Amino acid sequence: MNPHATVHHTRVDGIPTLFVQAAGPMRAGLVFRVGIADETLGRAGLTHLIEHLALYRQGVADYHYNGATKAAFTHFHVEGAEHEIVAYLTGVCASLTDLPMDRLETEKEILRTEESRRDSGLLPLWRYGAQGYGLVSYPEWGVRNASAQDVWQWAQSWFTSDNAVLWIAGEHIPAGLSLKLPAGDRRPMPAVTSALPTTPAYFSDGTGGVLLDAVVADTTAAWLYSGVLERELTRALRQEGGYSYTAASDVTSRRDGYALVTAFADSLPAKQDAVLGGFVDVLAGFQAGRIAQSDLDAVRGRADGALAAPDTAARRLPGLAEDLLAGRPLRTADELRAEMRAVTPAHLHEVAVEAAATALLQVPSGHRADWAGYTAAPVDSPYAVTGRRFAARDGGDTALIMGADGVSLTGRTADGSERAVTVQYRSCAAVLSWPDGGRRLVGADGLTVEVEPGLYGIDAHTMAALDAAVPPHAVVHLPPRQQPQPAARRPETATTGGGTAPVRRTWGQRIGIFLLLSLAALLAFVALAWTIGGAGDPETGAGEYAILTGVLWAAVAGVGWPAVSMLRRPRQG
Repeated sequence: MNPHATVHHTRVDGIPTLFVQAAGPMRAGLVFRVGIADETLGRAGLTHLIEHLALYRQGVADYHYNGATKAAFTHFHVEGAEHEIVAYLTGVCASLTDLPMDRLETEKEILRTEESRRDSGLLPLWRYGAQGYGLVSYPEWGVRNASAQDVWQWAQSWFTSDNAVLWIAGEHIPAGLSLKLPAGDRRPMPAVTSALPTTPAYFSDGTGGVLLDAVVADTTAAWLYSGVLERELTRALRQEGGYSYTAASDVTSRRDGYALVTAFADSLPAKQDAVLGGFVDVLAGFQAGRIAQSDLDAVRGRADGALAAPDTAARRLPGLAEDLLAGRPLRTADELRAEMRAVTPAHLHEVAVEAAATALLQVPSGHRADWAGYTAAPVDSPYAVTGRRFAARDGGDTALIMGADGVSLTGRTADGSERAVTVQYRSCAAVLSWPDGGRRLVGADGLTVEVEPGLYGIDAHTMAALDAAVPPHAVVHLPPRQQPQPAARRPETATTGGGTAPVRRTWGQRIGIFLLLSLAALLAFVALAWTIGGAGDPETGAGEYAILTGVLWAAVAGVGWPAVSMLRRPRQG
C-alpha cells in the first residue's frame, strides 16, 4: 500500500465518497454528522439507539463490522470481502429508512446495560455544562422514554444522504452499492457552550489522580505538544518522582478549528499532593518555555514514522470523512509531515501558553488548586429565585424556594456564608420525575436542585405548578424508587450541599439555655460544697447527709440535663 496514495473524491448514490486504492481486505465506512452533542439532556441517547437499531439486521456475520456514536459524528464501518462490504452498507442504509421498531424495547435494555459499564468522565460536564459537548458525561436518559415516533423523526432528520460521507479503501469502489437515504441538509457542527465563568479553573472530585483538558487551536504543533507533554509527565511523575504509574496525554480534534488536549496522572491516596504538585510544575515549566529540543525530536520522529507507514492513507479516511462533513480542508500526509518538520520548541511554547489560559483541572477530593492560579469552578448560583420558601423538615438550615421562574436550594456553608443553587425553568436541561413526586432539575450549566416534597413539606399544588412550568421535552419519567426520608443530623450542624454550618437558634432559646446553665452551675457549687463540708457537720446524721446530698445532685441533674439537651438539639423550622 502506498502511503502517498491519492484520496479520490466521487459520489455514490449522491453521497460524497472518499476512495483510496489499497491492497488487502476492503475497508469502508459511512459517517454521519450527528452525535451526542446534537441532542438535549432530556432526550440524550437517541442517536446511539438508532445506531443499534440500524445494525440489528446485520446479525452475526463472518466479517468484521461495528458502529460508534461520538460527540459530533456517528460511524458505521466494516472490513471484509467486496460482497460483504456491499451487503453491510446497503443493509445499514435500508435499516435507517425502515428501523426495526419491534426491537425498540430490547435495544433500550442493551443500551442501559452498556451504559452501566461506561465511564465518560466529568471534565466535559464541568467545561460545557449539561448541553452540547457536555452531554457525553451524562447518562442516556432520553432512551428510557423514547417512542417509536421520536426515534423515527430523529433518523429522518439527521441520517440523510446530504449529511453523510462514504469512505472506501480497496482495489476499487465495489459495484452494487445501494445507499438509499432520504434527502436532507448538511448539519453544522454543534454549538460550543461553556459552564466556566473564567479559566484556568479546577474542581475537586474523586480519589484518583489528576486530570486536565485544555482547548487549543487545532494545529500540528498542538499534536506534537501533547506528545512532548506525555514524555515530561512520565519523566517527572514516574521515573524521577515515583509518584505515578501512568502519566499520559492525548489530543482530539473537535473539527471546528480547535482541539482538546487531555492529560492524566494516577496516584495512590498518600501521593496525591506530590502528583498534583508535580503535574502543575510540569505545566508551569512548559508555560515558561522549558521545552527540550530532544523531546520534540523524539515525538516528531514517531509521528513522522506513523504518517509514512504503508496503511496511512487508509487509516486517515475516517478522520478525513469527519473533516469533509465539518467543512474543513483535507490535508495530505505529505502536507502534515512538512508542517511537523517546521515546528520548533517556540511553537510548542505558544501552545502551552494557550493551553494554560483555557485549562480545566480535576484534582482529588479534598484538594485545591487555587494556589497554582486556578479558579474554583462554580458549584452554586449568584442568586436565588423569589418565591415560596419550604424549610427542611430535618431541622437543618437548607430550604427550597419555589418561584414562578425556577427553583433554588439555599443554605449555609461551613464558614457560615449563605449560598444558593438555582435552576431556572427556561434553562432546564432535564427534569427527572419519579412516581412518588420527587423531581431533580438539571440546569444547562450543570447545576442540580433536588425537589423532594417529603423532605420539605411541599404541597401538591406547588408541585403541580412546577410540573406545568418545566419544558415538556426535558422531562424524563423514571421507575419507582425508594423514597428518601428525612435524615438524622449531627448535633449543631446542618448539611447545605456544600458543607455544614452552625445551627442558629432564636434569642428566646439562647436566653433559656443561659439561665438553665447558670442555675445548674449554682446548684452544682452548692452540692459540691455540701458534699465536702457536710460530712463533717456533727449536727447532721449519716442518713440525713446522704439524703440531702442526693437531693442536691438530683437538682443539678434536673436543671442541667434540659440545658444540655437544648444545646444538642438542632433548631426546628
